Amino acid sequence: MIAAIKRNEKKVSTPYDMARRIDRISAAVGLNDQTADSFVQTLPFMAGDVTAGAENEFQAVVAGKRENIDLARVIETSNYYRNLVEQAKTGETPQRRVVALERLLKDKDGKDWENSWVWFPRRVLNRYANQVFNEDLKADKSTPTSEYRRDAACFVFKKNGENQVRVPVSYLLKLALADAIGGDKGVPEPVNAWGEKMLAHFSNDNSSPELFSFYPVKSDGSGSLGEKLAAETLLRFLLTQVLVAYAGHKFELNENGQKVKVFFSATPPGDQKRLNDVISDAFYRELFMSPCLSGWDRGEDKKEYMSVCHKVLSRSQINAVAQLKEAGIINTNLVVLPNTSNISLANNGTHISLGSVKLSRCMADSGSGVTALDEKYTGDLSIKIWEHFLPLFATTYSAAPHRIDFQEFHPERVLGFMPHELTHTHLRMIWRRWKKKAHLKVMGRSLTPFGPVWLDRLIANIFRLKGDFVPDGRLIDYFTSVMSTFQSPALNGSLESEANLKKDLTDMGVFDGRMALYQLVRLRKYHQMGYSGFEHRYFSVFEDVVRDMGKAADLQVLITALTQKYIYSRQVDHAMIPDSPAVESERRQIFFCTAIGVPTFFVKTRTRNQFLAKILKNTAKTRHSHRYSGYTRVLVREYQRALISLIQTDAPDLVSALNGAPILDDLDNRVNMPQTHAAWGRITQGILEGSRKHKPMSIQSRQFNAKAERYYGQTLRKAHVSQGFDLLGKAFEQIDLWARYRDTSYGQALGQILGRRDILKFLKSMRQDFMDDTCAPETLKTFIFLMVLVVSREMKAWHNT
Repeated sequence: MIAAIKRNEKKVSTPYDMARRIDRISAAVGLNDQTADSFVQTLPFMAGDVTAGAENEFQAVVAGKRENIDLARVIETSNYYRNLVEQAKTGETPQRRVVALERLLKDKDGKDWENSWVWFPRRVLNRYANQVFNEDLKADKSTPTSEYRRDAACFVFKKNGENQVRVPVSYLLKLALADAIGGDKGVPEPVNAWGEKMLAHFSNDNSSPELFSFYPVKSDGSGSLGEKLAAETLLRFLLTQVLVAYAGHKFELNENGQKVKVFFSATPPGDQKRLNDVISDAFYRELFMSPCLSGWDRGEDKKEYMSVCHKVLSRSQINAVAQLKEAGIINTNLVVLPNTSNISLANNGTHISLGSVKLSRCMADSGSGVTALDEKYTGDLSIKIWEHFLPLFATTYSAAPHRIDFQEFHPERVLGFMPHELTHTHLRMIWRRWKKKAHLKVMGRSLTPFGPVWLDRLIANIFRLKGDFVPDGRLIDYFTSVMSTFQSPALNGSLESEANLKKDLTDMGVFDGRMALYQLVRLRKYHQMGYSGFEHRYFSVFEDVVRDMGKAADLQVLITALTQKYIYSRQVDHAMIPDSPAVESERRQIFFCTAIGVPTFFVKTRTRNQFLAKILKNTAKTRHSHRYSGYTRVLVREYQRALISLIQTDAPDLVSALNGAPILDDLDNRVNMPQTHAAWGRITQGILEGSRKHKPMSIQSRQFNAKAERYYGQTLRKAHVSQGFDLLGKAFEQIDLWARYRDTSYGQALGQILGRRDILKFLKSMRQDFMDDTCAPETLKTFIFLMVLVVSREMKAWHNT
């Protein structure tokens, strides 16, 4: 019987099978096709059904003198550093490696140390925070009698005879919240109870702090889903700022010369790249891999998994060199080998997930008739449709502007993981057009760097070769989406497709079967996540969280609903978007062109992708390619305009039902006036503000990228904090009314926290103090209580639905 079931899963579905499947799911979710309007209103992911949540990855820095910073201390006291010095003395290691490392440590003195851990006396933790810390040090938290992790000693040390704790900033946030809500007296019961639940959301497996939504938001007619998600995100961001400030005082970080900052920044810091270039991959993992103290029962196992991820990504980038040679992009044996330690895990982004209450309910009910295979079949098809719309999001709603100098313009470096994401044909096309965009020509001949930095700098100066500016460097530097193999397509609707692809990629040395499959849009399966929906993983930095993240989420809902309409009205099926590497690469190349800023792409004139052909049919200014026989040349901006037109033409009912007209008007402005409306244009202006230069190409890459880091850590951080305060003021008004007329327990909690003080007056009085970094510790603790109370109301409402 089991063998028969497996054979049926592998069997290609006939049109009749597919029609029956769609009919069965339609009946289960309650689709009403009596009228066009009732059909649209009852689709999954429509208003009243769709939910949303987000996971934000932040950049953390610790500013201070070299002698006070944990990262510097660990490097200088390590056997690795001492051995390196001794090897240099005997000539076993080039002296320049030691000089480069010591120069970096000297340059960082008194400045920001990216992703450094922090240290503080253990005595500053109250009883509850100590309890949380001890619990997280266990090897298996699901076992009460579990012993400590084997690496538990890494988190404690002695200084001047006093016990100290050392943890990453990501875990510092959790300890700060635990310490604030875990006082022996004066903590209102709702704050204590819901604050404990919030601790679970500080779940970190990466170098930087990560925090996911305290509660999903739902569209219920009172404001758009995007506005609610942006508000929830800003409140979480503001809470992180308050926790950092609280820890600075309570844990004596400020007193010990450690100033922590947490902010949105997408690309790896330049100095962390410099450090990565002069140390081994194993030592890099020791310094920067998350210990995974929070979020997993067996944190040490998760830490080992993250080490596997780093090793595999490092190996994959080296293997990409062979792919570039096979593609004809590297034509000689002279290459600049990528570092054996890849730094892409230091990229930070935002993941926005959408869920469907209807689909989740059907998956939870074994009697509904909807199976995991049904979920995978429709989910994969929705993702394949979705990927055609991704160029509407890259650089328009979020961005990570980045400069690349000529001497850095080696294909084996700047193309990142694209050799594993695109076919050789599309890779060659992108590389040729990228070189053209960057004006890498001398006397009519294409020229890329030779290798020796001194020679490449000389050539760049003589021929005025400046390199290039990329609107979103993160999307190029990170492994965003693996490509299917001929034998194992990822999105063919089969339950075994992901496992089969991972095995193929593991055999090729590109991936590891233990890792989650990298995808731009990932299916969230009910049996794994507890809800049915999609995770979108391509957002970098939002210049304005409400304006950009909110609008992006609203557009996500509109397009997701459109994919459902296509599927359940039988307008699009799997056969229309064939599962082959070439077809997959053909649609994804447009996304990468958008991120790089390459203005054109090429599609087979007789493409097998019928859905892409439908879009191109209404795309203006296309022409047959003179260079590539059998291909059509398409402008990225015209393709984006065609996508907007497609939504307006194929989904006027959805646009009306979801109030999508303002969303599309805003999108039109972002596409047609990117310098002033798109995220990349506004962020670039912010980076250049205050300098005499008005164009990124007028500044050398190192200077521009350093300005970008300062902009994220100072200007943009303050803007996001200010946005958070604005939204918190509205939330305080609501909770004040709630406490007065709806729930007396909140009134009692407010009275216990504030006494007779007015909540809005309290916010007004402390806001400027907080912005000026002069808030008293007790004020910060009061503020944390109030924020937990605000969040608890929403968490409670969600739990009661």
